[in-house]
Amino acid sequence: MNQPFRIVIPARYASSRLPGKPLRTLHGRPMIRYVYETACQSGASDVIVATDDDRIRTAVEAFGATVCMTSPDHPSGTDRLAEVVDTLGWPDDTIIVNLQGDEPLMPAALVRQVAANLAVHAGVRIATLATPIESIDEFFDPNVVKVVCDKAGYALYFSRAPVPWDRDACTGGRQSLPAEMPALRHIGLYAYRASFLWEFRHLKPASVENTEKLEQLRALWHGDRIHTGIAEEHPGHGVDTEDQLEIVEQLLQKRAQ
Repeated sequence: MNQPFRIVIPARYASSRLPGKPLRTLHGRPMIRYVYETACQSGASDVIVATDDDRIRTAVEAFGATVCMTSPDHPSGTDRLAEVVDTLGWPDDTIIVNLQGDEPLMPAALVRQVAANLAVHAGVRIATLATPIESIDEFFDPNVVKVVCDKAGYALYFSRAPVPWDRDACTGGRQSLPAEMPALRHIGLYAYRASFLWEFRHLKPASVENTEKLEQLRALWHGDRIHTGIAEEHPGHGVDTEDQLEIVEQLLQKRAQ
């Protein structure tokens, strides 16, 4: 990819399900360090950790990361990114990848892919990735966010519900995945143009966003398009719970063998 991009890693300490999550230890190192190293391997021109907590700042500065301190009152990671853009004065056309601090197994290739996806779609200010859903249980899991796209890859809708709903196959029970339109799992990896981030925090939250608890629906509601590419690699496990932390720990141990 010829167009440079920057990465911001939002990192909150006060996670409701896993307090102190970015600093939880995985194979002897804090989780945030794995995320930072992935970011550095992606080819980004800058990698910034955005946090509101001095404990996280101290930890990440210890392994050489650049930190931007942000307000503790942001309702979302996207709002936190917007403050970073303002603080650092990045131009409107800057491409910024939002790499979550709880994604220690996210491949660097996918970070590059989502940035490139945005770069090649002129006039689009948001890009993301998705991967095919492979099981009926995953399809019905409300913790798995689904996305339905048009023929050009632009998102029509994101939902925690099982969409697209195959009336014949799904009515009456969990029998089979949609056949005519394969279901897609949304990967929470975004690339933004800086101009969008500046505007996003001034947009009124949408009722559908509040219902689904999915902030990307605010962008769709207000008329922005989101291009969705199919991930070139498996995204790996994120960490939201103690059980997921243990799974990732085991995977990292296997890698080290």
